[in-house]
Amino acid sequence: MATAVTLLRAASPGIAGDAGRDGGSSFQCPRLPPKKKLPNKILCSLKYGCLGGVDPGDAARAAASPVYSSLTVSPAGDAAVAVVSSEQKVYDVVLKQAALLRRQLRPQQPTATPAREMVEAMPRGGLNEAYARCGEICEEYAKTFYLGTLLMTEERRRAIWAIYVWCRRTDELVDGPNASHITPQALDRWERRLEDLFAGRPYDMLDAALSDTITKFPIDIQPFKDMIDGMRTDLKKARYKNFDELYMYCYYVAGTVGLMSVPVMGIDPESKATAESVYGAALALGLANQLTNILRDVGEDASRGRIYLPQDELAEAGLSDEDIFRGVVTDKWRKFMKRQIKRARMFFGEAERGVTELRKESRWPVWASLLLYRQILDEIEANDYNNFTKRAYVGKAKKVLALPVAYGRSLLLPYSLRSSQS
Repeated sequence: MATAVTLLRAASPGIAGDAGRDGGSSFQCPRLPPKKKLPNKILCSLKYGCLGGVDPGDAARAAASPVYSSLTVSPAGDAAVAVVSSEQKVYDVVLKQAALLRRQLRPQQPTATPAREMVEAMPRGGLNEAYARCGEICEEYAKTFYLGTLLMTEERRRAIWAIYVWCRRTDELVDGPNASHITPQALDRWERRLEDLFAGRPYDMLDAALSDTITKFPIDIQPFKDMIDGMRTDLKKARYKNFDELYMYCYYVAGTVGLMSVPVMGIDPESKATAESVYGAALALGLANQLTNILRDVGEDASRGRIYLPQDELAEAGLSDEDIFRGVVTDKWRKFMKRQIKRARMFFGEAERGVTELRKESRWPVWASLLLYRQILDEIEANDYNNFTKRAYVGKAKKVLALPVAYGRSLLLPYSLRSSQS
C-alpha cells in the first residue's frame, strides 16, 4: 500500500532532518520500516523534512502546515520507490543556473564564441534601436516595472527589457489575438528560433537584443525552453489534478522568468546568501505572481473552459467544476479561496528575503512587482472572494503609493547581512 508523505521546507518550524554531505537532508520516515530511508537525492536540494505519514482522514494535521506538494512512497522489498515531486525537478534547474552563475562570476577573460562573434558583427546602431524598441514595449505593457528599471545600469536595464519582450512574445503565442491558430508545430518553430537566437542567429531586431544580452550575462537556455513547454501545456491541458501539477505549470510560465532575470539583476557584492537561495527566491516570486494571476482570473478562465485550480483541493472543499462554471460565491468557495490565497502569500514571503540580496540598483522594480501583485490578493478579499464576475485590480493611487515603499525597501541591507550582524 502506498503511503502519502507530506513534505515542507525544512526552514519551517518543527522540521527535523539530518544534514547530508552536500548540505541537504535525509530522514527516517515514520511510516516506512526501520532504516528504510527515502533516496537522499530526492530531498537534499530542497531542504525538505518529513512530517511523517498523513492519513487521508487526518485533515486537521494536513491543514496545520502549508504543504508545497507530496511524494507517494511505495515500500518494495529493501527499497522505497518515490515519485519525484515537481519541486525537485524544478530545483534541479535552479542548481544548474546557480552553478552557471558562480562559474561566470569568477574573474576570467572574455572568450570568443561563434554566438558572440556573430552578435558583435551586428551594426551598433541596429542593436541600439533594437534595445530601444524593447524598452518601448516594456513601458507600454508594464509601466510600473519599466519605471523601476530606469534605476538600473544601462546594460542591465536593456537586458531586462530584452528578456521581458521575449517572454511577452512567447506568452502572446497562446494568449494573444492569434492564439486560436497556434499549433504545437508553431511552438516547435519558436523553440528552433530560440536555439538560433542563442547561437547568435537572430531572426529580427527584438531577437537581436536578446541574442546580444546572452553574450554579456550568464544566461542559460533551459528556462526559456521551459517557458515554451508551458505554452505547450496550455494547448493540451485545461485541468490540474493536484498542486504538484499546478506547481510545474506555474514554474513553466512564470517561475522561469525569475531564473532568466537573476543573472542580469545581479547579486549584491556584499551579500552572504548563496546563489541557490537567490535563484530560489526569484523562482518563488514567479510562482507567487502566477498563482495570483490564476486566482484573479478564475471567472475569465472558466469562460474559456479552463480551470487552473487543484482538482483534489476543490473536491476536498466540496466543490466541482460545475461550481466554478456557475460562478456563485458560497461559504465553501470562500473557505477554498482563503487556502489558495494563504499559499500564494507564502510564496511571496519566501521571495522577500531574496529580493534584498540583489544588487541595490536592481531591487526597486522587483520590490514594486512583489508589493503590487501581492495587493491583488487583498483586492480579491475585498471583493468577498468574487473572482467570477469581479476582476481584482490595484488602483492607480495604490500603485503610486507603492512605489516609494518599494524604493525604501530597495535601500535596506541584504537580509543575509542583517542576520549575520544580529
